[in-house]
Amino acid sequence: MFPPKALLSLLFISLTGVDASPLSRSNGKATLGFATKFNEPGNLNFVERDRAHVQSMKQGNGLGKRTPVITTNTGMNYTVQVGVGSPPTNYTLLLDTATSLTWVGADKKYVATESSHDTGHRVSAAYSYGTFSGEEWIDTITLSPDLVVNQQSIGVATQTTDFVLDVDGYLGLGPLDLTENHVEGESTVPTVMDNLHSQGTISEEVLGIYFKPDVHLGELTFGGYDESAIRGPMSYFPVTTTSPASEYWGTNLSIDYGEDTIMSLSAGIFDTDSAFIFVPTDVFEKYMAKTSATKDAATGLLTITSEQYDTLEQLVFHIGDVPFVLTPNAQIWPRSRNYVFGGSPDKIYLVVADFEGYAKPGFEFVLGYTFLERYYSVFDTPNNRIGLALTDYTYAELS
Repeated sequence: MFPPKALLSLLFISLTGVDASPLSRSNGKATLGFATKFNEPGNLNFVERDRAHVQSMKQGNGLGKRTPVITTNTGMNYTVQVGVGSPPTNYTLLLDTATSLTWVGADKKYVATESSHDTGHRVSAAYSYGTFSGEEWIDTITLSPDLVVNQQSIGVATQTTDFVLDVDGYLGLGPLDLTENHVEGESTVPTVMDNLHSQGTISEEVLGIYFKPDVHLGELTFGGYDESAIRGPMSYFPVTTTSPASEYWGTNLSIDYGEDTIMSLSAGIFDTDSAFIFVPTDVFEKYMAKTSATKDAATGLLTITSEQYDTLEQLVFHIGDVPFVLTPNAQIWPRSRNYVFGGSPDKIYLVVADFEGYAKPGFEFVLGYTFLERYYSVFDTPNNRIGLALTDYTYAELS
Protein backbone atom coordinates (compact mmCIF):
# COMPACT_ATOMS: atom_id res chain seq x y z
CA MET A 1 0.00 0.00 0.00
CA PHE A 2 1.00 3.61 -0.48
CA PRO A 3 1.75 5.37 2.84
CA PRO A 4 0.51 8.90 3.59
CA LYS A 5 3.49 10.27 1.69
CA ALA A 6 1.70 9.01 -1.42
CA LEU A 7 -0.44 12.13 -1.28
CA LEU A 8 0.12 12.92 -4.94
CA SER A 9 -3.03 13.95 -6.72
CA LEU A 10 -2.00 13.82 -10.35
CA LEU A 11 -2.60 17.29 -11.66
CA PHE A 12 -5.22 17.69 -14.42
CA ILE A 13 -4.75 14.27 -16.00
CA SER A 14 -7.53 12.96 -18.23
CA LEU A 15 -7.15 9.31 -19.16
CA THR A 16 -9.30 8.71 -22.21
CA GLY A 17 -10.53 5.39 -23.53
CA VAL A 18 -7.83 5.39 -26.19
CA ASP A 19 -5.00 6.82 -24.15
CA ALA A 20 -5.67 4.44 -21.28
CA SER A 21 -4.53 1.48 -23.36
CA PRO A 22 -1.30 -0.03 -22.07
CA LEU A 23 1.83 1.21 -23.79
CA SER A 24 3.84 -1.69 -22.42
CA ARG A 25 3.48 -4.68 -20.13
CA SER A 26 6.58 -6.43 -18.87
CA ASN A 27 8.43 -7.48 -15.74
CA GLY A 28 5.42 -7.12 -13.45
CA LYS A 29 4.58 -3.57 -14.42
CA ALA A 30 2.16 -1.82 -16.76
CA THR A 31 2.38 1.59 -18.38
CA LEU A 32 -0.67 3.65 -19.30
CA GLY A 33 -0.87 6.81 -21.35
CA PHE A 34 -2.67 9.92 -20.17
CA ALA A 35 -3.82 13.17 -21.69
CA THR A 36 -4.31 16.50 -19.98
CA LYS A 37 -7.75 18.09 -19.93
CA PHE A 38 -8.27 21.82 -19.44
CA ASN A 39 -11.56 23.26 -18.20
CA GLU A 40 -12.91 26.78 -18.23
CA PRO A 41 -11.08 29.07 -15.79
CA GLY A 42 -12.32 29.05 -12.23
CA ASN A 43 -12.99 32.17 -10.20
CA LEU A 44 -10.59 31.33 -7.39
CA ASN A 45 -7.16 32.94 -7.42
CA PHE A 46 -4.92 30.19 -8.75
CA VAL A 47 -2.13 30.61 -6.21
CA GLU A 48 -4.59 30.93 -3.32
CA ARG A 49 -6.16 27.66 -4.41
CA ASP A 50 -2.79 25.94 -4.35
CA ARG A 51 -1.96 27.37 -0.93
CA ALA A 52 -5.31 26.20 0.43
CA HIS A 53 -4.65 22.73 -0.93
CA VAL A 54 -1.22 22.53 0.69
CA GLN A 55 -2.50 23.96 3.97
CA SER A 56 -5.19 21.27 4.10
CA MET A 57 -2.50 18.62 3.76
CA LYS A 58 -0.60 20.06 6.72
CA GLN A 59 -3.54 19.86 9.09
CA GLY A 60 -3.38 16.97 11.50
CA ASN A 61 -0.30 14.85 11.96
CA GLY A 62 0.95 11.93 9.95
CA LEU A 63 -1.39 8.97 10.03
CA GLY A 64 -4.12 11.17 11.44
CA LYS A 65 -4.81 12.50 7.95
CA ARG A 66 -8.00 10.66 7.04
CA THR A 67 -9.78 13.29 4.96
CA PRO A 68 -8.82 13.20 1.29
CA VAL A 69 -7.23 16.39 0.01
CA ILE A 70 -9.44 17.37 -2.91
CA THR A 71 -9.03 20.60 -4.86
CA THR A 72 -11.62 23.10 -5.97
CA ASN A 73 -12.01 24.18 -9.59
CA THR A 74 -8.55 25.09 -10.83
CA GLY A 75 -9.40 25.02 -14.52
CA MET A 76 -7.92 21.52 -14.65
CA ASN A 77 -8.85 18.01 -13.65
CA TYR A 78 -8.14 14.42 -14.52
CA THR A 79 -10.36 11.43 -15.17
CA VAL A 80 -10.01 7.81 -16.18
CA GLN A 81 -12.43 5.48 -17.90
CA VAL A 82 -12.86 2.49 -15.58
CA GLY A 83 -14.81 -0.67 -16.27
CA VAL A 84 -16.79 -2.09 -13.35
CA GLY A 85 -18.39 -5.52 -13.43
CA SER A 86 -18.36 -8.50 -15.79
CA PRO A 87 -19.19 -7.56 -18.48
CA PRO A 88 -17.87 -4.12 -17.53
CA THR A 89 -19.82 -0.88 -17.52
CA ASN A 90 -17.55 2.10 -18.16
CA TYR A 91 -17.53 4.97 -15.69
CA THR A 92 -15.70 8.30 -15.78
CA LEU A 93 -13.84 8.52 -12.47
CA LEU A 94 -11.54 11.13 -11.00
CA LEU A 95 -8.07 9.65 -10.61
CA ASP A 96 -6.56 10.53 -7.25
CA THR A 97 -3.68 9.15 -5.21
CA ALA A 98 -4.77 11.30 -2.27
CA THR A 99 -7.87 9.23 -1.67
CA SER A 100 -8.20 5.46 -1.44
CA LEU A 101 -11.88 4.71 -1.85
CA THR A 102 -13.08 3.74 -5.30
CA TRP A 103 -16.74 4.47 -5.87
CA VAL A 104 -19.31 5.05 -8.61
CA GLY A 105 -22.86 6.30 -9.00
CA ALA A 106 -22.57 10.09 -8.81
CA ASP A 107 -23.83 10.48 -12.38
CA LYS A 108 -24.14 7.17 -14.23
CA LYS A 109 -25.81 4.63 -11.98
CA TYR A 110 -24.12 1.40 -10.95
CA VAL A 111 -24.98 -1.69 -12.98
CA ALA A 112 -24.71 -4.96 -11.05
CA THR A 113 -23.45 -7.98 -13.01
CA GLU A 114 -22.52 -11.59 -12.32
CA SER A 115 -19.31 -10.46 -10.58
CA SER A 116 -21.11 -8.03 -8.24
CA HIS A 117 -21.73 -8.74 -4.55
CA ASP A 118 -23.47 -6.39 -2.12
CA THR A 119 -21.91 -6.61 1.35
CA GLY A 120 -24.63 -4.48 2.90
CA HIS A 121 -22.05 -2.29 4.64
CA ARG A 122 -22.62 1.45 4.57
CA VAL A 123 -19.88 3.58 3.00
CA SER A 124 -19.41 7.34 2.87
CA ALA A 125 -16.83 10.05 2.22
CA ALA A 126 -16.69 13.84 2.28
CA TYR A 127 -14.77 16.02 -0.15
CA SER A 128 -14.34 19.76 -0.42
CA TYR A 129 -16.83 19.84 -3.29
CA GLY A 130 -19.36 17.25 -2.25
CA THR A 131 -20.13 14.11 -0.30
CA PHE A 132 -21.39 10.66 -1.13
CA SER A 133 -22.97 7.83 0.83
CA GLY A 134 -24.12 4.39 -0.20
CA GLU A 135 -23.24 0.71 0.16
CA GLU A 136 -20.08 -1.33 -0.28
CA TRP A 137 -20.04 -3.81 -3.15
CA ILE A 138 -17.34 -6.27 -4.19
CA ASP A 139 -16.72 -6.27 -7.93
CA THR A 140 -14.21 -6.51 -10.78
CA ILE A 141 -12.37 -3.33 -11.81
CA THR A 142 -10.86 -3.04 -15.30
CA LEU A 143 -8.37 -0.23 -15.87
CA SER A 144 -7.08 -1.81 -19.08
CA PRO A 145 -6.80 -5.34 -20.47
CA ASP A 146 -3.60 -5.78 -18.44
CA LEU A 147 -4.81 -4.05 -15.29
CA VAL A 148 -7.78 -5.99 -13.94
CA VAL A 149 -8.56 -6.17 -10.22
CA ASN A 150 -10.80 -8.95 -8.92
CA GLN A 151 -12.83 -8.83 -5.71
CA GLN A 152 -12.34 -5.09 -5.28
CA SER A 153 -14.24 -3.19 -2.62
CA ILE A 154 -16.10 -0.25 -4.16
CA GLY A 155 -18.66 2.22 -2.94
CA VAL A 156 -21.96 2.49 -4.79
CA ALA A 157 -23.52 5.89 -4.19
CA THR A 158 -27.17 6.08 -3.26
CA GLN A 159 -26.90 9.77 -2.37
CA THR A 160 -24.54 12.61 -3.29
CA THR A 161 -24.70 16.09 -1.77
CA ASP A 162 -23.26 19.23 -3.37
CA PHE A 163 -21.19 17.06 -5.71
CA VAL A 164 -20.61 19.53 -8.52
CA LEU A 165 -18.16 17.63 -10.72
CA ASP A 166 -19.33 16.02 -13.95
CA VAL A 167 -17.96 12.57 -13.12
CA ASP A 168 -19.32 9.23 -11.93
CA GLY A 169 -17.09 8.89 -8.87
CA TYR A 170 -13.49 8.30 -7.81
CA LEU A 171 -10.68 5.88 -8.54
CA GLY A 172 -8.66 5.98 -5.32
CA LEU A 173 -4.99 5.02 -5.59
CA GLY A 174 -3.86 6.31 -2.20
CA PRO A 175 -2.75 4.58 1.00
CA LEU A 176 -4.68 1.90 2.83
CA ASP A 177 -4.95 4.13 5.90
CA LEU A 178 -7.14 6.58 3.98
CA THR A 179 -9.91 3.94 3.85
CA GLU A 180 -10.13 3.83 7.65
CA ASN A 181 -13.59 4.46 9.12
CA HIS A 182 -15.22 4.95 5.72
CA VAL A 183 -16.79 1.47 5.43
CA GLU A 184 -19.15 0.29 8.16
CA GLY A 185 -17.87 -2.73 10.07
CA GLU A 186 -14.39 -2.65 8.54
CA SER A 187 -11.38 -0.78 9.89
CA THR A 188 -9.79 -0.56 6.43
CA VAL A 189 -10.45 -2.11 3.02
CA PRO A 190 -7.82 -3.12 0.44
CA THR A 191 -7.26 -0.44 -2.17
CA VAL A 192 -6.91 -0.89 -5.91
CA MET A 193 -3.12 -0.57 -5.53
CA ASP A 194 -3.14 -3.15 -2.71
CA ASN A 195 -4.97 -5.65 -4.87
CA LEU A 196 -2.93 -4.98 -8.02
CA HIS A 197 0.09 -6.04 -6.00
CA SER A 198 -1.44 -8.87 -3.94
CA GLN A 199 -3.01 -10.43 -7.04
CA GLY A 200 0.33 -10.40 -8.84
CA THR A 201 -0.58 -7.86 -11.50
CA ILE A 202 2.31 -5.59 -10.51
CA SER A 203 5.49 -6.84 -8.87
CA GLU A 204 6.24 -3.77 -6.74
CA GLU A 205 4.25 -0.97 -5.16
CA VAL A 206 6.04 1.65 -7.21
CA LEU A 207 4.50 4.46 -9.26
CA GLY A 208 6.33 6.15 -12.14
CA ILE A 209 5.13 9.47 -13.57
CA TYR A 210 6.22 10.98 -16.88
CA PHE A 211 4.75 14.18 -18.30
CA LYS A 212 4.93 15.27 -21.94
CA PRO A 213 3.91 18.89 -21.45
CA ASP A 214 4.25 20.04 -25.05
CA VAL A 215 1.62 17.61 -26.33
CA HIS A 216 -0.46 17.40 -23.10
CA LEU A 217 0.23 13.69 -22.78
CA GLY A 218 2.23 11.43 -20.51
CA GLU A 219 2.53 8.06 -18.81
CA LEU A 220 1.72 6.43 -15.51
CA THR A 221 3.65 3.23 -14.82
CA PHE A 222 2.32 0.89 -12.16
CA GLY A 223 4.92 -1.42 -10.63
CA GLY A 224 8.06 0.45 -11.72
CA TYR A 225 9.08 3.05 -14.26
CA ASP A 226 9.52 3.32 -18.01
CA GLU A 227 13.25 3.10 -18.75
CA SER A 228 12.71 4.31 -22.33
CA ALA A 229 11.41 7.67 -21.08
CA ILE A 230 14.51 8.71 -19.14
CA ARG A 231 17.78 10.18 -20.36
CA GLY A 232 20.56 9.02 -18.07
CA PRO A 233 20.47 7.32 -14.68
CA MET A 234 17.66 7.41 -12.16
CA SER A 235 18.90 9.26 -9.07
CA TYR A 236 17.34 8.00 -5.84
CA PHE A 237 17.26 9.70 -2.48
CA PRO A 238 15.54 8.67 0.75
CA VAL A 239 12.35 10.18 2.01
CA THR A 240 13.19 12.80 4.61
CA THR A 241 13.03 11.88 8.28
CA THR A 242 12.02 15.44 9.19
CA SER A 243 8.38 15.75 10.23
CA PRO A 244 5.85 16.59 8.89
CA ALA A 245 7.39 16.27 5.40
CA SER A 246 8.34 12.69 6.31
CA GLU A 247 4.65 11.75 6.27
CA TYR A 248 4.49 12.52 2.54
CA TRP A 249 6.82 12.09 -0.40
CA GLY A 250 9.23 14.56 1.16
CA THR A 251 12.93 15.33 0.84
CA ASN A 252 15.65 17.71 2.01
CA LEU A 253 17.14 20.18 -0.46
CA SER A 254 18.69 23.59 -0.92
CA ILE A 255 18.08 26.07 -3.75
CA ASP A 256 20.50 28.23 -5.72
CA TYR A 257 19.58 30.99 -8.14
CA GLY A 258 22.55 31.30 -10.44
CA GLU A 259 25.60 31.25 -8.18
CA ASP A 260 23.76 32.41 -5.05
CA THR A 261 22.07 30.21 -2.45
CA ILE A 262 18.58 31.52 -1.75
CA MET A 263 17.40 28.63 0.48
CA SER A 264 19.57 26.57 2.82
CA LEU A 265 18.93 22.88 3.41
CA SER A 266 15.23 22.46 4.25
CA ALA A 267 12.54 19.79 4.27
CA GLY A 268 9.51 19.81 2.00
CA ILE A 269 7.44 17.68 -0.33
CA PHE A 270 6.67 16.73 -3.92
CA ASP A 271 3.01 17.15 -4.82
CA THR A 272 1.53 16.68 -8.28
CA ASP A 273 -1.73 18.30 -7.22
CA SER A 274 0.05 21.60 -6.65
CA ALA A 275 0.75 23.58 -9.78
CA PHE A 276 3.57 25.73 -8.46
CA ILE A 277 6.83 25.70 -6.54
CA PHE A 278 6.10 27.11 -3.08
CA VAL A 279 8.93 28.52 -0.96
CA PRO A 280 9.05 30.50 2.32
CA THR A 281 8.45 34.24 2.12
CA ASP A 282 12.09 35.19 2.67
CA VAL A 283 13.19 32.86 -0.14
CA PHE A 284 10.41 34.16 -2.39
CA GLU A 285 11.51 37.75 -1.79
CA LYS A 286 15.12 36.89 -2.64
CA TYR A 287 13.97 35.23 -5.86
CA MET A 288 11.70 38.15 -6.74
CA ALA A 289 14.53 40.63 -6.20
CA LYS A 290 17.03 38.64 -8.24
CA THR A 291 14.60 38.22 -11.16
CA SER A 292 13.29 41.82 -10.89
CA ALA A 293 9.78 40.38 -11.05
CA THR A 294 6.57 42.07 -9.93
CA LYS A 295 3.55 40.46 -8.33
CA ASP A 296 0.40 40.29 -10.46
CA ALA A 297 -2.64 41.19 -8.34
CA ALA A 298 -5.10 39.33 -10.56
CA THR A 299 -3.39 35.94 -10.40
CA GLY A 300 -1.05 36.17 -7.42
CA LEU A 301 1.88 35.11 -9.60
CA LEU A 302 5.14 36.86 -10.32
CA THR A 303 5.44 38.39 -13.78
CA ILE A 304 8.45 39.51 -15.78
CA THR A 305 9.02 41.31 -19.06
CA SER A 306 10.59 39.76 -22.14
CA GLU A 307 13.78 41.66 -21.37
CA GLN A 308 13.86 40.27 -17.83
CA TYR A 309 13.24 36.76 -19.17
CA ASP A 310 16.36 37.08 -21.31
CA THR A 311 18.44 37.61 -18.17
CA LEU A 312 16.95 34.80 -16.03
CA GLU A 313 19.50 32.44 -14.54
CA GLN A 314 19.16 28.77 -13.68
CA LEU A 315 17.25 27.72 -10.56
CA VAL A 316 19.06 24.73 -9.07
CA PHE A 317 17.63 22.30 -6.50
CA HIS A 318 20.38 20.37 -4.69
CA ILE A 319 19.11 17.01 -3.42
CA GLY A 320 21.94 15.04 -1.87
CA ASP A 321 24.85 15.32 -4.27
CA VAL A 322 22.70 15.80 -7.36
CA PRO A 323 21.68 19.19 -8.81
CA PHE A 324 18.28 19.34 -10.51
CA VAL A 325 18.10 22.37 -12.78
CA LEU A 326 15.18 24.48 -13.90
CA THR A 327 16.23 26.48 -16.94
CA PRO A 328 14.80 29.96 -17.51
CA ASN A 329 12.10 28.42 -19.71
CA ALA A 330 11.24 25.90 -16.99
CA GLN A 331 10.70 28.74 -14.50
CA ILE A 332 7.82 30.25 -16.48
CA TRP A 333 4.25 29.06 -16.88
CA PRO A 334 3.71 28.14 -20.56
CA ARG A 335 1.94 31.09 -22.13
CA SER A 336 -0.29 28.77 -24.14
CA ARG A 337 -1.88 27.79 -20.79
CA ASN A 338 -2.35 31.28 -19.35
CA TYR A 339 -6.09 31.06 -19.99
CA VAL A 340 -6.37 28.18 -17.51
CA PHE A 341 -6.16 30.60 -14.57
CA GLY A 342 -7.52 33.67 -16.31
CA GLY A 343 -4.10 35.15 -17.02
CA SER A 344 -3.29 37.61 -19.76
CA PRO A 345 -2.19 35.77 -22.92
CA ASP A 346 0.79 38.07 -23.41
CA LYS A 347 2.17 38.07 -19.86
CA ILE A 348 5.08 35.95 -18.66
CA TYR A 349 4.28 34.33 -15.31
CA LEU A 350 6.88 32.69 -13.07
CA VAL A 351 6.07 29.41 -11.31
CA VAL A 352 7.83 30.14 -7.99
CA ALA A 353 5.21 31.26 -5.46
CA ASP A 354 5.11 32.56 -1.89
CA PHE A 355 3.96 30.26 0.91
CA GLU A 356 2.79 33.41 2.76
CA GLY A 357 3.20 32.14 6.30
CA TYR A 358 2.23 28.53 5.64
CA ALA A 359 5.85 27.36 5.68
CA LYS A 360 7.03 25.92 8.97
CA PRO A 361 10.02 23.84 10.09
CA GLY A 362 9.77 20.47 8.43
CA PHE A 363 7.39 21.73 5.73
CA GLU A 364 9.14 24.60 3.99
CA PHE A 365 8.60 24.01 0.29
CA VAL A 366 6.39 22.21 -2.21
CA LEU A 367 7.61 21.09 -5.62
CA GLY A 368 4.50 20.95 -7.76
CA TYR A 369 3.64 19.95 -11.29
CA THR A 370 5.74 22.68 -12.89
CA PHE A 371 8.85 21.06 -11.41
CA LEU A 372 7.79 17.47 -11.94
CA GLU A 373 6.91 17.93 -15.62
CA ARG A 374 10.61 18.51 -16.29
CA TYR A 375 11.75 15.22 -14.71
CA TYR A 376 10.67 11.60 -14.58
CA SER A 377 9.61 10.88 -11.00
CA VAL A 378 9.42 7.57 -9.17
CA PHE A 379 7.70 7.03 -5.84
CA ASP A 380 9.02 3.79 -4.37
CA THR A 381 7.05 2.59 -1.35
CA PRO A 382 8.96 -0.58 -0.33
CA ASN A 383 12.31 1.23 -0.38
CA ASN A 384 10.94 4.48 1.08
CA ARG A 385 12.65 6.58 -1.57
CA ILE A 386 12.05 8.98 -4.43
CA GLY A 387 13.71 8.90 -7.83
CA LEU A 388 14.25 11.63 -10.41
CA ALA A 389 15.74 11.38 -13.89
CA LEU A 390 16.24 13.62 -16.90
CA THR A 391 13.76 13.41 -19.78
CA ASP A 392 13.46 15.05 -23.17
CA TYR A 393 11.61 17.88 -21.41
CA THR A 394 14.17 18.77 -18.74
CA TYR A 395 15.85 21.37 -20.93
CA ALA A 396 13.13 21.78 -23.57
CA GLU A 397 11.85 25.19 -24.66
CA LEU A 398 8.08 25.16 -24.14
CA SER A 399 5.85 28.01 -25.26
